[in-house]
Amino acid sequence: MNDPKLEKFLATLYVDVKARARFLEAPREEAAKAGLNPAQCDALVKIDRVGLEMAARSFERKRQKKMKG
Repeated sequence: MNDPKLEKFLATLYVDVKARARFLEAPREEAAKAGLNPAQCDALVKIDRVGLEMAARSFERKRQKKMKG
């Protein structure tokens, strides 16, 4: 079952450069601040950081394209 808090947190990481930077500096702390449970925080500590950055750049390009066209 998907958790809306987790989904919102991940969406924020994809679109908010500052939030993503804070998360990458202190993933467990930022996840906990977002109200995620300990298991979710543990999982996010192990997130694929390169994949996170790549996805964020991809989403940004898509947003830019959509705004232009």
